[in-house]
Amino acid sequence: MAQVNIRINDKLKEEGEALFAALGLTFSAAVSAFVSQAVREGGMPFMLTTKIDPFYGASNREVLMQSISEADAGKLTERELIEE
Repeated sequence: MAQVNIRINDKLKEEGEALFAALGLTFSAAVSAFVSQAVREGGMPFMLTTKIDPFYGASNREVLMQSISEADAGKLTERELIEE
């Protein structure tokens, strides 16, 4: 098995290790999964762009945090999903 050495920002590595551990993966296994997916797709397994997806913008995060606070306070509204 090959060994690969990479340079990465210390904080980013720590955050990545925490995320991958929560997913039950080592950092090495996560990098291997990334490379496997890139090979399978014949390119990067995500779109490279300079645009910021508005879904992840500050206003949506604020709405999400407010919704979480309301849910924690028991202020939930039940709705039915109606598929046509």
